[in-house]
Amino acid sequence: MSKKAEDISAVVFNRVDRNDIGNFSIDNKMLSVLMALDGQKSMLVISKRLHLSMDTLKEVTSKLIEMKLIEEVRTAVSTLGRDFFDYLNIQLSLAIGPLSAILIEDAIYDLGHSIKKFPSHRAAELVDLISREIHREDKKNVFKQKMLLKIKEL
Repeated sequence: MSKKAEDISAVVFNRVDRNDIGNFSIDNKMLSVLMALDGQKSMLVISKRLHLSMDTLKEVTSKLIEMKLIEEVRTAVSTLGRDFFDYLNIQLSLAIGPLSAILIEDAIYDLGHSIKKFPSHRAAELVDLISREIHREDKKNVFKQKMLLKIKEL
């Protein structure tokens, strides 16, 4: 999966009721995914249930969206605020110096998001990814501890 590609693991889809569904030619994977969609299960759950990789699932859902057979269930996803990223930058700067802002930006991009719309449920994953750039164990541990406390505040 491309690092640039959007992560769909938390996305939820629902089938679109159509009277002309018999006019579509869909393969077994598409049918399996279509039948598994219920408007409640995330794509990660469906991926595991159907034993499909996320890449395959992304490809199948893209086709189903194009055919207008499914639609994303829009839910409000909480995102991290500027104060979180400011704190992250300060803590990382203490551990590695002035390159912290670049590393944070790269990690956010690698996870397929932007700083303005970074989902809060992926904060720990972001911190873990960034902490791999800290080579001194003592500084890495302090960084992780402080960031864990900040995440708990969320």
